Amino acid sequence: MASLKVQKRLAANLLNCGKGKGWLVKDNLITRKPNASRSRWRYRKGNLRREGYGKRKGSKAAILLLWMRRCVEANPLKVQGSEED
Repeated sequence: MASLKVQKRLAANLLNCGKGKGWLVKDNLITRKPNASRSRWRYRKGNLRREGYGKRKGSKAAILLLWMRRCVEANPLKVQGSEED
């Protein structure tokens, strides 16, 4: 029987993954570990790249108006519903 090191290398080659991703279950059967999901903190943080001061174009008021317009376009029913009599 081949050593565990060789088994893991061969399994990684067959599973198209790294050696650490293989998982020895039983009877010399190696399966692939599931992908790790993002933590709650990282999920809440979201994608905050390229949002610094250097990427912002226009004055603070102009950016605020664009943001408000985007909110209205995203929720047109809320704006129309408030004008009903």
